[in-house]
Amino acid sequence: MTSAAPGPERRKLGLGMCLALVVGNIIGSGVYLLPASLAPHGANVLTAWLATAGGAIALGVVFTALSRELRGNGGPYAATRAAFGPLAGFVVAWGYWVSIWVGNVTIATGAVSYTSSLVPWIANVPGAAPLVTVAVVWLFTLVNCFGVRASGWVQSVTTVLKCLPLVAVPLAALVRFRPEWLDNVATGPRISLDGTAAAAALALWAVVGFESATVPADKIEDPARTIPRATLVGTLLGAILCALSCSAVMLVVPAQTLARSNAPFADAARVLFGDTAAVVVAALAAVSAYGALNGWILLQGELPQQMARDGVFPRLFARASRRDAPVVALVSTSVLVTLLVLMNFGRSMVDVFTFMALLSTTANLVAYLACSLALLALQRRGLVSSTSPRALAATGAVGAAFSLWAIVGAGYEPVLWGAVLILGALPVYWLMRRAAVPAPATQTAAGP
Repeated sequence: MTSAAPGPERRKLGLGMCLALVVGNIIGSGVYLLPASLAPHGANVLTAWLATAGGAIALGVVFTALSRELRGNGGPYAATRAAFGPLAGFVVAWGYWVSIWVGNVTIATGAVSYTSSLVPWIANVPGAAPLVTVAVVWLFTLVNCFGVRASGWVQSVTTVLKCLPLVAVPLAALVRFRPEWLDNVATGPRISLDGTAAAAALALWAVVGFESATVPADKIEDPARTIPRATLVGTLLGAILCALSCSAVMLVVPAQTLARSNAPFADAARVLFGDTAAVVVAALAAVSAYGALNGWILLQGELPQQMARDGVFPRLFARASRRDAPVVALVSTSVLVTLLVLMNFGRSMVDVFTFMALLSTTANLVAYLACSLALLALQRRGLVSSTSPRALAATGAVGAAFSLWAIVGAGYEPVLWGAVLILGALPVYWLMRRAAVPAPATQTAAGP
């Protein structure tokens, strides 16, 4: 008797799709709309990109080391729980989950913003933009309900397409460089430590996602080898592409134009290549954002499913479809995304993008800080090995310092809202622990 071949729901992500998940989640709407948010920071953006790229690479090494030692499962929840216990793990996982669905509002807004440059009625008709944003969220929620393999194919295709403008724009800016473009960067505030920190908190949004492969570890082939490779290579590629391409846009397009732009890369392509190229770049930018939204919606379902399987989230979230898709977690989280979009119904797309990017990044930074400290704690206890222990410890310290510095740079309002959302984990954790405690046996009236 021959054994049945494994069905499509059992197939897992290989190195190629895993790398596409990392690069695809890094390169989304962030890099494509971020020049508009960064424009008021002037020359601070240049130093912010240097700090952000270095911090992202250090954090990528942190997650690579954690993933290797924790058998592929080096995500924020698993790493923090292993180092500091279940409460810390739950709070960090809750904050990371919040950052994902808040971030999905940002990504979807950026996708629709670029689409509006191709379909003007989205921007011109009152209320059209948020309604289209909600429709896009639910479209990719449906894609992910078909399983991780379907999501992986979408991610692979969109990742290839989204990298084209990120390579073409900086190369063209270099070849066609004009000295007067330097005035576009020189205007605005002078370089300062505070200004760099504020710009870095925004710039980090463009490279958030380097930890993506560590979350769905049970759906990846040979995770102990595949995840570290995809994380490190994906972080390097994503950070370099984002820093070069975003800086090129800010060099080519005047700051006043960028601050009002719904499609900064399209504006840069118009200066470099003409109107036809602007349309093509806007289309590819929209594809980029939609691809990133697809990957992050995958994570918004995977994380609560893992927590539910560990008994720290309602068991309902652990339910999976025949294709092993966490349908309940996906749908429930997309409901939260929808509510957040509708709560910002009257705001412009750039305003929504900027605030939500800072809020999501702040929540992410808490997870990055906790994982950097977790690496140091696990290394001190002898649970993380390395051929260069001092270099690894230094990397963990750099990751922690960068995360803390960027949290401060995010500003008062995003940090306050982020703290409120993250502290919401405490009553949920208490209720789940209370529900897990078995009730004492009641004594019957008839004694022995």
